Amino acid sequence: MTATTHPPTVFVTAPRLAPAGLQRLQAAHCRVLYLQDGGGEAEVAAVLARESVDAVISRTATLSAAAIAACPTLKVISKHGVGVSNIDVAAASQRGIPVYVTPGANAQSVAEMTLGLMFAAARRIAWMDAELRAGRWSRAQDGLELSGRTLGLLGFGQVGQRVARVALALGMQVVAFDPAFDPACAPGSGAVAGVRMLGSVDELLPLSDVLSLHVPLNARTRHLLDAGRIAQLPRGALLVNTARGEVVDEAALIHALRSGHLAAAGLDTMAEEPLPVGHALAALDNVVLTPHVGGSTPAALAAMAGMAAVNVLGWLQGSPADPSHCVNPEVLR
Repeated sequence: MTATTHPPTVFVTAPRLAPAGLQRLQAAHCRVLYLQDGGGEAEVAAVLARESVDAVISRTATLSAAAIAACPTLKVISKHGVGVSNIDVAAASQRGIPVYVTPGANAQSVAEMTLGLMFAAARRIAWMDAELRAGRWSRAQDGLELSGRTLGLLGFGQVGQRVARVALALGMQVVAFDPAFDPACAPGSGAVAGVRMLGSVDELLPLSDVLSLHVPLNARTRHLLDAGRIAQLPRGALLVNTARGEVVDEAALIHALRSGHLAAAGLDTMAEEPLPVGHALAALDNVVLTPHVGGSTPAALAAMAGMAAVNVLGWLQGSPADPSHCVNPEVLR
C-alpha cells in the first residue's frame, strides 16, 4: 500500500452520498463521481473503464470482475453497508484490492425494520390498512400475540442481538443459531442475556414460532431456507427477512404461505429486485413487503456514508481502517 499523492477520484455507485461521507471526501479534495439514476452493472463498468478511479464506494449496483479489471488505477473498495454479494471480492483480491464494509452502521435501523415487519405480519396490519382504504371495515381478530412465543434468530450479529433484546422485553423466548458465532461461546450461551444459543439451523427451526433471518448471502447461505427446512418450522409460523432474498427458496416460501404452513411473512428483500410487476408474492395478502429499505433511514445512511469514506480515505492516505472491517484481509498482509 502506498499513499495516493494526487487528489483521488472516488466513484459512488449511486446517484448521491449522504453529507456525512461527502464532506469527508471533499475535505480530502477528492473528485467524486456518481452513478446516474437507474444505472446498473453495465454503467458501473463503463465508468470504471473510462475514468481513472482510485476508490469505489459500492451501493447496490453490481461491481463485477470485468468492471474491476477495466480500471487499472483502482486501489480500494468500500461497501456502503455490510453485504458484499454484489461485489466480486475474488476479483478484487486477485488485484490486491481490499474490500471494506461498514459494520454496525445500519444495525439499529435494520433491527427496527425487522421488528416493524414482525408486528405487521403478526397482526395483519398491511391487509387491514388496504381493506379500510378500499371502504371495507374488515376487522382481523386472528392475529398472533407475540408474548410467550419463541423467536428464532438465524444469524446473531449486531442486528440479531438488537432484535433479541426487544423481543425479550416483549415476553418472547429467544433462541439463535449463527455458524459464524464465536466458537468460545458454546451452545446455550450468548452475547445477550436470556438468549439460548443452539448448535444448528435444524435445531433452531422447530422451535421458531417467528423466524427472523440475519445472515449474509454467500455460497453456504443461498437457499439455506429451502422447502425441507421451511417444513421444519411449526405450522402457523411467521418468517421475517431483512437479510437477503436469496437466502430463501422463494418458490418454497410461496407454497408454504399459500398452503397455510406459514401464517405470514414480512419481507424487506426478495430474490429479484426490484420485485417484478405481477410477482406471486405481491398477490398474497399474508405477506408484508418493503423495497429493501431496512438500512435506509437518514441516520443509517449518514453512518454508512461516513464510515465508507473513512475506509477508502484511510487506505489511500496510508492509514488503513480497522482490519476487521475488511472482508478479504489476506490482501492487507
